[in-house]
Amino acid sequence: MTTTAPTTAVPHKAVAATTATATAREPRRFLRRLPLNLAALLTFVLSVFPVYWMVTTAFKPTKDIQADTPLFFPTSFTLDHFSKAIAADGFWMFWRNSLFLTFSSVLMALAVALGAAFAVARLRWRGRRGFYLLVFMAQVAPWGSLLIPMYIIARDTDMLDKLPMLTLIYFMINLPFTIVTLRSFLVGIPVELEEAAQVDGCTRAGAFRRITFPLLAPGLLSTSLFGTITAWNEFAYANMLIIKSQDDRSLPVWLSSFSNVFGTDWGATMAASTLFALPVLVLFLVLQGRVAAGMTGGAVKG
Repeated sequence: MTTTAPTTAVPHKAVAATTATATAREPRRFLRRLPLNLAALLTFVLSVFPVYWMVTTAFKPTKDIQADTPLFFPTSFTLDHFSKAIAADGFWMFWRNSLFLTFSSVLMALAVALGAAFAVARLRWRGRRGFYLLVFMAQVAPWGSLLIPMYIIARDTDMLDKLPMLTLIYFMINLPFTIVTLRSFLVGIPVELEEAAQVDGCTRAGAFRRITFPLLAPGLLSTSLFGTITAWNEFAYANMLIIKSQDDRSLPVWLSSFSNVFGTDWGATMAASTLFALPVLVLFLVLQGRVAAGMTGGAVKG
């Protein structure tokens, strides 16, 4: 004779009570989160609105830009302002200058910071903690306070109005952040991987190049992107150190002087500003996945 196990009846009343309790909690949870959601929405609007206004102004006809009542939603679009910005005197030359300043300073910072970060994260030497503390202090130091000393140094070394001096300054600005971030990534990579490669016959440099360096890709991309944004948008040093040589100005300085005899051409200025922001935006969209991983890894490791 076979026996069947008794089945337990589902307590329908208990399930209904639980569902009713959860349903009652939903409005309260929504009300608790409402201030945070509203604050987040307000922050988003305040952050995005200047960009929205810049882009829409670039496409508005001149009569709409100069209208007494601002038009938040354009009724017509034109590309004349973009044509005027691109045809402006020196536009492509200043693009070349900004590209040179940005990529040369970022590559220099990556090359130097990689060696420094490896020395701090992997090697044991006297003064290592003090060196890292100085690097961290340099990262949080206000670079605006060094404008006058940098100007005096450039003047005394006959480096005023020269792009190499500006490149060195951008390199120094990016270097501390790059060292700190790459050091955090190196600490998060197990040293046993390099030791295993050395047991298999690799040299220390070979183990770093074959094992550790590929794992640093998110950190290298994130630090290079933030260094690119810093150098691409920098205005104060470029405006102060490039005075007489107008052909060596960068795009931010050129944009600040984008005017004609009748006043500022806001349509062409906004079009030039949109073109100026486009490369960094495209670069971020292409690398956003790895940049997010790099930001998370650099924030929680080390």
